[in-house]
Amino acid sequence: MAEIRNFGVVRHLRTEPISHLIKYRKGKVQRSGRGMAMWFLPLSTSLAEVPVDDRDYAFLFHGRSADFQDVTIQGVIGFRIAEPELAAQRIDFSIDLSTGVHLEEPLDKLASFLNELAQQFAWAFVVRTPIRELLALGQERVRQDILAGFHSEESLLALGIEIVSVRVSSIKPTPDLEKALETRTREKIQQEADEAMFERRALAVEKERAIAENELQNRIELATREERLITQQGQNDKRRAVELAEAERIAAAADAERAGIAATAEAESIRVVEQARVNAERERMDIYRQLPTSASLGLAARELAGKLEKIEHLNLSPDILGPSLLNLINHGARKLEDG
Repeated sequence: MAEIRNFGVVRHLRTEPISHLIKYRKGKVQRSGRGMAMWFLPLSTSLAEVPVDDRDYAFLFHGRSADFQDVTIQGVIGFRIAEPELAAQRIDFSIDLSTGVHLEEPLDKLASFLNELAQQFAWAFVVRTPIRELLALGQERVRQDILAGFHSEESLLALGIEIVSVRVSSIKPTPDLEKALETRTREKIQQEADEAMFERRALAVEKERAIAENELQNRIELATREERLITQQGQNDKRRAVELAEAERIAAAADAERAGIAATAEAESIRVVEQARVNAERERMDIYRQLPTSASLGLAARELAGKLEKIEHLNLSPDILGPSLLNLINHGARKLEDG
């Protein structure tokens, strides 16, 4: 807003750099520029202040989709007045020469004009699009249609208006429809969640089954290995038993053979000894046989005398003692005769 000071019949005006001031005198532009400061006579001067900074205007309008559902479109239009003198020719930006306030509401008129244009540009897309598609993909498409419409609108060029940006923040259905859509969407989401839970459960069951099969396969493999091990151990034990039996048999055969050899040797030794003894006895008997009876009796008496200590009892019958004494006496007599 322009700052105006009163000095009697003369007044001083100063504007900010974001405001374009136009001074008219006798219906013609006398001075024009941004951030001006000047003196003027109020009785012969008209002033217009046009803001040239970027401004945002929030718009909201209603529409109906292709399937006859009401929607509310809300967004923001960014614009600026690029040609302030053109805008001042079409829209009243005059200010009060005492206060510097606009005599009309030029920005409100401009915003209303932009809102009507935006609604017109968006309507063409909304009326031919179903509500679901409009709610899902409509924001970007509506934004593009409004922006394209503004860029091709000649009336904006005539006003010196430049559209900086268009943003569509929301496209909303009626509360009842929104609730119905939310319910259906919520049910669909719940159904998808249930399906996901069932899939997780099925996957868990499948994993458990795979684990059980793996464990069973492992047990079968272990049992097979254990059976093979037992079989191998049995074969090893059998082989060791056979080998042990064979070794024992060989050892027994060797022992038997050694015992046989020892027995044979011992028998042969006994036989030789006995044979020698028999031969010696035979030779001795032959010697005794050649001796006279008296010599034999003497030898017998000597043998008897050598064993008297071992003989506890001796029974001599007359039949034995008589002839023996007689022979002994005769032998002694002969010895005496020979001597």
